[in-house]
Amino acid sequence: MRRFKLISLVLIGALVLPVPVGYGQQRKVDNQAAAAAPALSHGNAEFITAAELKDYLYFIAADELEGRNTPSRGLDIAAKFIATHLSRWGLKPVGDDGTYFQHIALRRNKIEPAQTRAEVNGQGFKFGDDFLAAPVSGSASGPLVYVGHGWVIKSKNLNPYQGIDVKDKIVVYAGGRLPKGVNSTDLKGEEGDQWERPQTYAQRNGAKGMIIIPNPILLSTWDQRRQASLQPSAPMVEKFQHPDSRPSLPTITASERMLTALFQGEKEDAAAVLKRAASNEPADSFELSPDKRASLTVQDKSESVQTQNVVAVLEGSDPVLKNEYVAVGAHYDHVGNSAPACRPVNEDTICNGADDDGSGTVSVLTMADAFAHGPRPKRSILFVWHAGEERGLWGSRYINQFPVVPLNQIITQLNIDMIGRSKKEGDTNPANRELSGPNEIYVIGSKMMSTELGALSEAVNKSYLNLSFNYKYDDPKDPNRFFFRSDHFNYAQKGIPIIFYFDGVHEDYHRPTDSPDKIDYQKMEQVARTIFATAWELANTASRPRVDKQLPAELMGN
Repeated sequence: MRRFKLISLVLIGALVLPVPVGYGQQRKVDNQAAAAAPALSHGNAEFITAAELKDYLYFIAADELEGRNTPSRGLDIAAKFIATHLSRWGLKPVGDDGTYFQHIALRRNKIEPAQTRAEVNGQGFKFGDDFLAAPVSGSASGPLVYVGHGWVIKSKNLNPYQGIDVKDKIVVYAGGRLPKGVNSTDLKGEEGDQWERPQTYAQRNGAKGMIIIPNPILLSTWDQRRQASLQPSAPMVEKFQHPDSRPSLPTITASERMLTALFQGEKEDAAAVLKRAASNEPADSFELSPDKRASLTVQDKSESVQTQNVVAVLEGSDPVLKNEYVAVGAHYDHVGNSAPACRPVNEDTICNGADDDGSGTVSVLTMADAFAHGPRPKRSILFVWHAGEERGLWGSRYINQFPVVPLNQIITQLNIDMIGRSKKEGDTNPANRELSGPNEIYVIGSKMMSTELGALSEAVNKSYLNLSFNYKYDDPKDPNRFFFRSDHFNYAQKGIPIIFYFDGVHEDYHRPTDSPDKIDYQKMEQVARTIFATAWELANTASRPRVDKQLPAELMGN
């Protein structure tokens, strides 16, 4: 647990949070004088300082925010912290009902243990001890059919259902992994054309329910899975769900005891099907004895929760160009305080996310401060702090599906995701091999869609701080797939040219040791100023960057 010297307390919600020395001691600026000042060649970039970045980051990455999971109390506190500053600086709220928050409705489900049960030929089995269940309510009763791994993959000539009718039956299959010899690249196109997963095939062909044969890893962690199954499921964004997208078949995972009852007297016993599940080898499908029947009932309860993007606009000074926007964004969420997303270190279980992406969060905040206290650019600036990036780019997907300004009026999106770490001289840790140096930053996507944007980005940098722009990951064939892994991707898919700034992965990625004391604040200042200067130039150019390239096909398919 990290401590820091206190001189004040900040009260937000029900929490009293410690604040580091210097918090709130912002430079006093005469707004009228700033507005009347001539436009600087790089705008008000010098307003951004390492000291301000550090003050904000020690708040955003404090233990009291509990890792800023989506959704969580800690993330809500971070949102209020950001919004409070935006309000003080006079930025325009463009969220729901005149607020800085674009609300995102979520839903999660929780198993009701007392109403969840299973039987095989009248023998009862208890939830938790004998089986686990997916939180999908439903009941099923009928004969059983075993289908091995259960996947249909035409390119591999895999179809375990040949000669097997699953209608009105309970399907038993080995879960956990793709069949041996199959990887994700074999799953091309839409599901249902060349391939189908077990649940999809079973549901489409009239099965009543499903029983999963566990793999060795699941069996070895049964107690942990049982405890996890008593907690609410991972949340889902309600507006991302299609009416028929949620599986409707009740599905359970059987223990060894339950499998013994299921396969007693069959052509393969429980030990054989468990062994085959462990090896992932194809299996001969067969119907279980016709006089053997199973029944299962799963009962869950749904609850609604919500999270939010934080959104604000600095209105441009030109009566025409102010209707166009330069979008500047970062994700302000992280992975929380529990495994597996957060990998504990000794007794520390809070992943504070100082670099990922506290560094981006506070950089965008200081840029909003600098724009608010300097001369106004011609175009407007849209500031977005995205929620749920760690959940699958939720916030950026949401704002691109339900935009707060017209998407066709956003001329560029600048995304900041990890800009605070530097590789130290003499560092031989393999985990830090790709970490950028003190005067270096990875730049991704600036040239992929717009030649003009790439040229502007480089010109601004060379005329200002002349950082070392590393284009190593600016490659469709990048095996790390960084282009897919942060919020800019959802803007690019809408045809908006982007630039993604990134310092590289390091030893503290998604660990409690990603803490604010490890940040290179001088580098962070230089990178944030460079991004500000780029946004300033974009907001004042006579014409928007022309999109003259199609995104490579490798970047448009997941």
